[in-house]
Amino acid sequence: MAEGLFHATGKRKTAVARVWMKPGTGEIIINKRPMKQYLPRDADRNAVLEPLELVSQGDKFDFYINVRGGGIAGQAGAIRHGISRALVDLDPALRDSLKKAGFLTRDSRMKERKKYGQPGARARFQYSKR
Repeated sequence: MAEGLFHATGKRKTAVARVWMKPGTGEIIINKRPMKQYLPRDADRNAVLEPLELVSQGDKFDFYINVRGGGIAGQAGAIRHGISRALVDLDPALRDSLKKAGFLTRDSRMKERKKYGQPGARARFQYSKR
């Protein structure tokens, strides 16, 4: 790995984020677009920035992120997970605080699959006594 360049993968539901972190000014580029343009909702932007605010490293690194799959909220969660993992690669002492805040836990909730012969994932055909 190049000097000062850290890579991590974050996941949430079906979204996968590949995060590259290098020393810089706090710029975050997601899929070749600025974060404000890619994540229009404040809640999603705040979710991405939470691990950086927790460890007070927000303006020390630039992030280049590729994210695929899922929706915008799921992608924001995957990015948060990836940034947290990259910070742990940088400094293992940060692991306790990030783990306690729940940023290192992958949110594995996914849509349940539709079962063969049934109308939906949980839906069953109506019971008929006669």
